[in-house]
Parts: sequence; structure tokens; C-alpha cells
Amino acid sequence: MGRRVKIEHLSAKLVAVRKHLGLSQSQFAARLSLAPHYGRVSEYERGKRIPSLLTLLDYARLGGIHIDDLVDDNRELPLIENRR
Repeated sequence: MGRRVKIEHLSAKLVAVRKHLGLSQSQFAARLSLAPHYGRVSEYERGKRIPSLLTLLDYARLGGIHIDDLVDDNRELPLIENRR
């Protein structure tokens, strides 16, 4: 069996990705194609809802990082400059 990955810091990492890109929650929701559900980004960032795998992949792609960096608390969040 594989090791269990802790995701206690997921919401903080999601905030960091969005802020690194200099986007508001509504702007980021539009980039994630969540246009009718702008509140979802807020729910993700407050830990009220866990994003789907596809949404996490989009966060990683937009942030220029690997999805493991988002979901594994043992990994740092290496944000790449100016990945807009």
C-alpha cells in the first residue's frame, strides 16, 4: 500500500497560488471555468470544500507547479514567477 498524504495545508496553498498570480477570487474562478460558481474558490480557500481532481490539476497548471506540491503537506510550494 502507498503512503497516506496529508492535505492539512491545501487551502493555504490554494490561496498562495491565486495570490501569486495576482488574481481576485472571481478572476481565478473564471480561469478555472467556475464562472457560475465564483464562491467555490472561497470555499476551497477556507477549507469548506475540497476541489475535484480536475480543479486541482487546473490550479497546478495555472501556478506552474506539480499537483503533488499542492496536495502533499511534506512538499514545499515552489511558485514560478510570472506564470499568467
